[in-house]
Amino acid sequence: MHATVDKFYIEACDDGAIDVLVIDRISTEMTLTGTHDIPPSGITRPICGIMGTIRLVAGMYLIVITRKRKMGELAGHTVWKATEFDVIPYKKTTMHLLEAQTQDNQVFLNMINSVLNTDGFYFCTDYDLTHTQQRLANTSPDFQEMSLLERADQRFVWNGNLLRDIIGQPELHKFAFPVIHGFVVMKPCSINGKIFEWILISRRSCFRAGVRYYVRGIDSEGHAANFVETEQIVQYQGGRSSFVQTRGSMPFFWSQRPNLKYKPKPLISSTTTHMDGFKRHFESQVLIYGKQVILNLVNQKGSEKPLEEAFAKMVDSMDNSLIKYIAFDFHKECSKMRWHRLQILVDAVAENQDEYGHFWVDSDGKVASQQSGTFRSNCMDCLDRTNVIQSLLARRSLQSQLQRMGVLHVGQKIEQQADFEKIYKNAWADNADACAKQYAGTGALKTDFTRTGKRSQWGLVMDGWNSMIRYYKNNFSDGYRQDSIDLFLGNYTVDDTEGPTPLQVQKDWKFMMLPLVLLVAFSMCILCLLMAGDTWTETLAYVMFWGMASAVTTAVIVFNGKDFVDAPKLVQKEKMD
Repeated sequence: MHATVDKFYIEACDDGAIDVLVIDRISTEMTLTGTHDIPPSGITRPICGIMGTIRLVAGMYLIVITRKRKMGELAGHTVWKATEFDVIPYKKTTMHLLEAQTQDNQVFLNMINSVLNTDGFYFCTDYDLTHTQQRLANTSPDFQEMSLLERADQRFVWNGNLLRDIIGQPELHKFAFPVIHGFVVMKPCSINGKIFEWILISRRSCFRAGVRYYVRGIDSEGHAANFVETEQIVQYQGGRSSFVQTRGSMPFFWSQRPNLKYKPKPLISSTTTHMDGFKRHFESQVLIYGKQVILNLVNQKGSEKPLEEAFAKMVDSMDNSLIKYIAFDFHKECSKMRWHRLQILVDAVAENQDEYGHFWVDSDGKVASQQSGTFRSNCMDCLDRTNVIQSLLARRSLQSQLQRMGVLHVGQKIEQQADFEKIYKNAWADNADACAKQYAGTGALKTDFTRTGKRSQWGLVMDGWNSMIRYYKNNFSDGYRQDSIDLFLGNYTVDDTEGPTPLQVQKDWKFMMLPLVLLVAFSMCILCLLMAGDTWTETLAYVMFWGMASAVTTAVIVFNGKDFVDAPKLVQKEKMD
């Protein structure tokens, strides 16, 4: 990239490339020119790709990938992980802004950087990472002629909003590519002396994206929160085999707003017609993936029970023979460390899994089999319990995939291949951690089982630690994270007028006053204990007074919990629900 005072010149490094993308820093216009037009006076720096552009208070910004790391090769094409980014302003100064505007612009800039710093952005410059192997195999010649931006599955293009100016000019498409968010691992493995590539790709949907407690259920278009498509691919001697699963929030209108309680009570909307969005969701799932087996892993008692009952009732009401519903109370079945009981669910769906099969294209490019259905798993967050079940189903499919491709001998079990089993378990645990950090803000729970095949006391301790961190983040930092995602994906656009932004909305008096009262009361209570009065009755009276003041203030804060959590400011989530 060459930068001058008034233009950016993006020069392709491909062999034989002569076109140069020119971005006017004043008019924001994008055009093509030749390498001969690049001025020698510009500041030159290498970049790995363009994420796109975005308008903030100070004007337009160019977002570029500055460092990348090779993950491996898929169908002969290199897959990269974007590891570092730079957000470059078109304008050289912010002197034209008022003080409040400068502050808002910096907050917006920090939000963009916080999303970019969330691990898990991947891309391929000459291959479509947004589609599964099966979808790519079932395309027309016209589809193959389209640019990567045109043919990408928009559900998984996380820089789609940033590329809107480039997408509008087809001649510029060769300078950009879709970037997915999620998790990718590509491992060369060996079983029986046969070398094969084992790949796991998780694609996070950018529709109804967000953080744990602020984005649940579905929207009116049927897009589910925390929807992730996970594809397991095996490459061996020119052939490729894949198995696809999905996860996503229970697809009806429900919410679970943070309110300072450890586990807020989930609420099912009583003012919305659930079936319209519910049908849209599953109609699209059947169209894309074929038959569906729903694996609902939530508790069948307590606050999660009404959600399970509502889900089951809606599936019955839809009366679709292509959709099968199975409720499995994960926590009840696996209580007291009885993790072997997960095999009950795996055995229950074995017939469906055998029927659905997996996708396989041989070394000649001929499609030998297709996957005719998928398992759609969910728990409350679609993270910890869901990942455990998905890893078990994927292992069962992998057994079939490797036998069919001639890697495993008849009668051999994957579990017996110690070296590969270690790679497999760690990769699925890393997948769980990546998805959890992106949605809940911490690593996943129960990963000790995924990594080792058994539950440990240390694993329980780590789950407790992660749960505490989740509690803090969900209550005191997730509003900011949700705003960052909404800004990045274009759910909120910055107005270039001089009016105030939603960032300037002030909290009411309770937000500052009550915590201050609590701090004073609690401090006085401790002080009275340390500095005893003349008599024990006097000390007791002071301790009881300040202790009561602390308790009453705490009760008032908890009762008004929603006023004290960090809530999103840019998009009103209640309206979205």
